[in-house]
Amino acid sequence: MTIEPPDLAHEDCRKVSRVLARVGDKWTLLIVMLLRDGPRRFNEIKRMIGGISQRMLTLTLKGLERDGMVTRTVFPTIPPRVDYELTDLGRSLSQPVLELGQWARAHIPEIDAAQARFDHRQED
Repeated sequence: MTIEPPDLAHEDCRKVSRVLARVGDKWTLLIVMLLRDGPRRFNEIKRMIGGISQRMLTLTLKGLERDGMVTRTVFPTIPPRVDYELTDLGRSLSQPVLELGQWARAHIPEIDAAQARFDHRQED
């Protein structure tokens, strides 16, 4: 029986946690789903995602770009036009995100009922 050194297993967990923190962020999920249909401009993304601040959108897009999931293309127009588009890596993420969203929608009634039961027990 072979056992991995604890440091290696711990390091793998830390790396996976970093990736899951990025892709599990609520704004990342919405942006990935919006970009699934093709490139979009910054203000178009902002309009389509209700409640996101300009700063949070900027930070999320930069994080996705840094992680290799989004490309940022600047067109030399006046004013400059900037498009954001999923890379192959980002597109590969969109399918599991879509499936997770479908799972969530399908199970919302069960989750709502479980939360109501839990909350009711907490009141007693």
